[in-house]
Amino acid sequence: MRLLLCNDDGISAPGIVALYDALAALCTADGGPRFSDIMVVAPLTVQSATSHGVTFRQPLITKAVRASASMSGIAVDGRPADCVKLALSRLWPDRFGVGSRPDLVVSGMNMGANVGINVLYSGTVAAAIEAAFLGVPSIAVSQHLGSGQARYDIAASHAAEVVARVLDRGPLRAHECLSINVPITEAPGPCPPVKVCPMNAHGMIDAFTTNTNPLGETYYWAAGEPLEFHKLEPGSDVQGLFQGAITVTPLIYDLTDHPGVNHWRERLGR
Repeated sequence: MRLLLCNDDGISAPGIVALYDALAALCTADGGPRFSDIMVVAPLTVQSATSHGVTFRQPLITKAVRASASMSGIAVDGRPADCVKLALSRLWPDRFGVGSRPDLVVSGMNMGANVGINVLYSGTVAAAIEAAFLGVPSIAVSQHLGSGQARYDIAASHAAEVVARVLDRGPLRAHECLSINVPITEAPGPCPPVKVCPMNAHGMIDAFTTNTNPLGETYYWAAGEPLEFHKLEPGSDVQGLFQGAITVTPLIYDLTDHPGVNHWRERLGR
């Protein structure tokens, strides 16, 4: 299999380097590498919470970057969705041949969980959704951070184990997207249990501090906690993560309220 790896924390972030190493170490049953090629195309700078924004009126400047002793890739001065668009349409075919595409896109490992309504804000998830929309199956990987020192290497190893379990059950379908969240990982230990759960579809509890700049203008600074929600649904991804499980949530990009279509057809007479 050939893999495209992206993220939203930037090409030099510890999460993507750790995930690259963990995925590169995966082997098939006969001991060969599971991924024959891993191409890294990631943002040049941090793009957290940029959601599904794309660039139209500015050039996408790229450069080769060696992010670690093991990982090099192409940095794109753009957003996560830009990286996937550019990679699938130009950078991947330029390297592997016209008409070729990766078998899988993995986005992450994000430095922070992407559960609940946060998936709408996440650049990590947006990159995975963009790939799925364009017909390449994808997996977004995120790590819940605690107050201690995060062990990205261990969390990435757990995430790679789940990726292997997913692929062992057959390839993902062309437009399929999974979001994997690894609980707080600050010390070595066995891989946590895996729970498949829906997203917690409730708004976050927003908070802002009020300040005045030197010009006398009032400004506000976001001060809410990223995983505090107005309601926590039992069995949701947020609850599963808080309980110490690796959560797996299937995502779709079709935002149509399908049950509401007939309702509005009847209401509008069309």
